[in-house]
Amino acid sequence: MAYNTVKIKKYSDVIEEFQATAALSPGMLLELVSATTIKKHSLASKNAIPIMFALEDELQGKGITDAYATGDKVQVWIPYRGDIVYARVTDEENIAFGDALVSNGDGTLRKDRRTYESFESADVMGTHEVYPHAIVGYAMEALDLSGLSAAGSSDTPQRMFIKVVIA
Repeated sequence: MAYNTVKIKKYSDVIEEFQATAALSPGMLLELVSATTIKKHSLASKNAIPIMFALEDELQGKGITDAYATGDKVQVWIPYRGDIVYARVTDEENIAFGDALVSNGDGTLRKDRRTYESFESADVMGTHEVYPHAIVGYAMEALDLSGLSAAGSSDTPQRMFIKVVIA
């Protein structure tokens, strides 16, 4: 089912306004650049703190497929655990219901493909980076974009969104 809003279910309604440092679109995962500016989340499979999504500019009569330009004021939603967002997904993803989703490093989400090591032996030594807040949420529906190329996805913009429950 396609939605016309980024906020599907909200238990709290924390909305802030920031200035975009580059072009971005509603449904994208964002990160802070400064106290007043934001950009697309740029760290693939890394922590997203706080979790923030660009909302559609409904006050200007725009929808979820209308992009923001550099310098625009962006309505930003900070969802909490259990809230449901209609988020953008990267091309070529095949997501099943319940899959963990992480940042793709370009404002979109993708399936979590990180590998996890087992540390059962006292012999294991070394430095390991841990990203405990990398999982943004879990897919609330299945979505198969594996047959779409970047060119084909612009023909079907609604298929680039997925329902995600925030972790």
